[in-house]
Amino acid sequence: MKYWNLKKLNQSRVEKISPLPRSLTKTFDRFKQELNPQAELEALEEFRVSRYQTVASVKYLLIIIITPIIINQVSKHFIIGPSVDYLWNIKQPGIFLNTSQEERAFIELQRFEEKLHFEILIGKFPDISNDLIKTKVREKALLITKEYVNESINSIKNILADMLSLTVLFVLIIGGRRELYILKSFVNEIIYGLSDTAKAFLIILFTDVFVGFHSPHGWEVVLEIILRHFGLPESRDFIFLFISTFPVILDTIFKYWIFRYLNRVSPSAVATYHSMNE
Repeated sequence: MKYWNLKKLNQSRVEKISPLPRSLTKTFDRFKQELNPQAELEALEEFRVSRYQTVASVKYLLIIIITPIIINQVSKHFIIGPSVDYLWNIKQPGIFLNTSQEERAFIELQRFEEKLHFEILIGKFPDISNDLIKTKVREKALLITKEYVNESINSIKNILADMLSLTVLFVLIIGGRRELYILKSFVNEIIYGLSDTAKAFLIILFTDVFVGFHSPHGWEVVLEIILRHFGLPESRDFIFLFISTFPVILDTIFKYWIFRYLNRVSPSAVATYHSMNE
């Protein structure tokens, strides 16, 4: 199958912007297709192209998802990990990479000590001595130190492994432009082929999750996880600034997409969205 033929058929399957209602256009196209003497052969050819498009899209999507993950895990555990552990043990730069880790460690040790004194007061450990209390606190401090050393080392491993995974993903995308075009056509066909109710439901779900009134709490959790993943300080000012700006920008882009594209391709879906959102 020639690539130019596949490209031509894929372009014909993507919804086009038209001043006429989409239902009327589809009815006219279906009527014209039924009068075509070559309709059966074209339908068979279209099915073959659609099948090839689906298989190629799923295969390429699995490749760009699974390959970076495998590269990340293999490099982190067998290449980057041992190297970072060796260099860390030689140089021994310290325990904490930032002040956030240090504050969390102090709070954890303080809570342990307060819990220990509370258990002594309620009679759980009535005969414990001060020396034994100090020993338990010291053991807990050493355990916390070991945990945060491992967290610091893992943060460095995560940075290096993720950079390698992003490089592999970039190479796969640049080297697979043809597959990327097929995947784009496949996704467009799925999105614009949904019913108006399904489109409106997905729009509401997306906006409520990412730009809704309750989304700041979710963004805060996600940002904290990402910052800890890379060993960065958990700055509350940065988190609040991000939450106050990024969802607004995302909401503006989303509204522009609705106004610029969806409103022309499927005005009934936009009307359904406004009705469901009221």
